Amino acid sequence: MRAAGGVVNRIPGANRDLARLIATHLFVICPNNSGSSFLAAALHTCRAVWRLPQEGHWVQGFRGPVPWRLRRPGGPPPDLLWASRREWINQFTDPSRHDWPITRKAWYFHARARDPNASVFVARSTPHLLQVEQLQHHFPNARFVFMVRNPYAVCEGICRRYRTRRVHAYESGFVRTGRSLEATAARHVAACLAWQRRNVERYRDSGVFFTYEAMCAAPVETARRIHGLVPALDDLNLRQRLVAKDYREMLTDMNERQLANLGGEQITTFNRVFRDHRELLRHFGYDVIDRG
Repeated sequence: MRAAGGVVNRIPGANRDLARLIATHLFVICPNNSGSSFLAAALHTCRAVWRLPQEGHWVQGFRGPVPWRLRRPGGPPPDLLWASRREWINQFTDPSRHDWPITRKAWYFHARARDPNASVFVARSTPHLLQVEQLQHHFPNARFVFMVRNPYAVCEGICRRYRTRRVHAYESGFVRTGRSLEATAARHVAACLAWQRRNVERYRDSGVFFTYEAMCAAPVETARRIHGLVPALDDLNLRQRLVAKDYREMLTDMNERQLANLGGEQITTFNRVFRDHRELLRHFGYDVIDRG
């Protein structure tokens, strides 16, 4: 397995006693389309890290609800919109739907590292945003990196991906009758922000929080803060060219580019949701966009 940035992760977890070796479980807790792919790729280049080949819920042996299986009869899964309905949130937050001990064994089996004595296990799965309490309970010495991003940029990424993949929201059943893809994306993002605020407040002693924008503007300081949380990550470097999704580039704030893609009608639709959550947006340093 080759980690982003060209670092080879050759050591298989299946051949090591990870239950003994791993001293810290580090989880990247971040809404989808918010920059977690780059952050995880950077963490994966660290010498002390055991990494997974993909997001945790994609790994064979994972026991719990996954976005593409949450569907109504005759409809497709919610994919990127898993927090847009209470019924889906309830499935992710229900402990009885998970078998974390089995999942941990599967993750350990599929993990890879550069150093056979690596001591930090890193996992990323966007629905983990709803499962921090469960993760802390089932994984010894759990630590969390909490991050959020400009909600309009997140919505733009979600909507663009659906339309690029030619998924029609109404026809596919992703949204309730009379709701647009944009409205559903905004509800999803607002729900994610509400959960993240609660996560940060409840688990501040075992995590660090920063925004995507702060990470892009001050990568050295951000790496220093993560190192402070997990001292074994002394070689974390956020100023390197990494593969994240379809890109291979240096850490770059993509907000301006994505916001420029939004039309006035899209922003108006987002605002119908975000105006009801203005205090929540401001809590994280964002606000409702008014293009007049």
